[in-house]
Amino acid sequence: MKTGGQLIVEALEANGVDRLYCVPGESYLAVLDALHDSKIRTIVCRQEGGAAMMADTYGRLTGRPGICFVTRGPGATNASAGIHIARQDSIPMILFIGQIARKARDREAFQEVDYRAFYGSVAKWVTEIDDPARIPELVTRAFAIATSGRPGPVVIALPEDVLTEEAETPAAQAWTPVETVPGKAQMAALEELLGSAKKPFAILGGTRWNEQAVADFTRAAENWALPVGCSFRRQMLFDHLHPNYAGDVGIGLNPKLAQHIKESDVVLLVGGRFGEMPSSDYTLLKSPYPDQKLVHIHPDTNELGRVYRPTLAINASPIAFAAAFAARKPKATPAWAADTAAMHQSYLQWSTPPETGPGPVLMGPIMKYLENVLPEDAIITNGAGNYATWIHRFHRFRRFGTQAAPTSGSMGFGTPAAVAAKQLYPERLVVAFAGDGCFLMNGQEFATAVQYDVPIIVIVVNNGIYGTIRMHQEREYPGRLSGTSLNNPDFAALAGAYGGHGETVAKTEDFAPAFERARNSGKPAIIEIRLDPEAITPTRTLTDIREKR
Repeated sequence: MKTGGQLIVEALEANGVDRLYCVPGESYLAVLDALHDSKIRTIVCRQEGGAAMMADTYGRLTGRPGICFVTRGPGATNASAGIHIARQDSIPMILFIGQIARKARDREAFQEVDYRAFYGSVAKWVTEIDDPARIPELVTRAFAIATSGRPGPVVIALPEDVLTEEAETPAAQAWTPVETVPGKAQMAALEELLGSAKKPFAILGGTRWNEQAVADFTRAAENWALPVGCSFRRQMLFDHLHPNYAGDVGIGLNPKLAQHIKESDVVLLVGGRFGEMPSSDYTLLKSPYPDQKLVHIHPDTNELGRVYRPTLAINASPIAFAAAFAARKPKATPAWAADTAAMHQSYLQWSTPPETGPGPVLMGPIMKYLENVLPEDAIITNGAGNYATWIHRFHRFRRFGTQAAPTSGSMGFGTPAAVAAKQLYPERLVVAFAGDGCFLMNGQEFATAVQYDVPIIVIVVNNGIYGTIRMHQEREYPGRLSGTSLNNPDFAALAGAYGGHGETVAKTEDFAPAFERARNSGKPAIIEIRLDPEAITPTRTLTDIREKR
């Protein structure tokens, strides 16, 4: 006979969980007690949104479900930001929520929430465990659901009396991973389409990739001389310095790349959904009927034909598809090989940082410096804001597993993501980028980095405004500022107050020595870049936008 709390922990151990992220609550004390005797590492966070984003990052970088525990009511609603990110980004994770006792249901008891209703449209599956004897079954099912087809977040509510009640159950067993493999007929059809193509293009996205799949698709791209782009915030799926790389198919993409995709006759969309942002509001591929012949490869049948009608739909994971595609070669050198080389040269030009701009701090030279000093395996994290353009356009990702950023455009992600990434890979450099508004949404997790001695570097690009919103505001309502100005703390002093290392960059030439001091400090560090708000994009100022030049 074991308590529900003990059965939860045993089920997690059986499914290979080595760590979890939490904010403690009295509603799941029995689980916390069972964790005391387990080998699972418990990472205590400062806010449930940050904890959920750390669990998301674990799932994002490992392909295994990240685990998060929060308490009922306010804890669960705080965590919803991380669940929304995981859903839109197709990330496997499981959120466990302490719940009121069964006897108190439907009275609007203390912090009572109907989680099936609250999370029903955001999570992949939501359940509440009423019988401790079913814990092994339902927890293992959660792992299967979170990882199969299109991965996503699962939410499990745990009534506190279920966690203290005893039951006798069979030992939990691990979930069985489900792989989807392309058929020979489908691969032959793909080969026929490419054989008759004049201007094909490949776009990589989604999840369920691994290092081998990236290598396999690289080999396939070489075989077929394919130009390759990576969907929004999936840039770690192809080496940016490879001669077949054509660029980031994200926000503000290279106009030459956009035109090339529109003019393509065959587009391979591998693993991704190609939503509103990467598709430039469904103009690169028109929904529901693209101008191009679309080959959509996705591990979930529900995504095939949902937004775009494909010419050829292949229900396969990126891992299985890349392996099958790499085994096939064209009968002759493709006629578009010269176009592929030209697209790569266009990318190199597009991704070269500018040397000028408004104000005493120039982001172009700073990005050029970082490109020279960051190791190929450095992990870059960020949230959302105009500052992220500098990363997506000018950082050249070289390896799989080096990017953690939300395709959902959620602010506040970079700092908690960096904490989780550095704990997973302590030997690697981890750099988080954040705006001033972005950092202060989950910057409290810098305290988690200090508590666990996780020496991340957070670069806070501080322009004193909610920059993206101000940019749109100046375009739509020029000169009528409302709700976008910020007064900020001294971020370097804030780092010191937490017990970390702080630096302030007020001139371009200050950045390199500040970065080296932060890196050598051995502490979690914040580098505040005081950027002129006019430097709102790499090519246009706020004044330009206001005056519509």
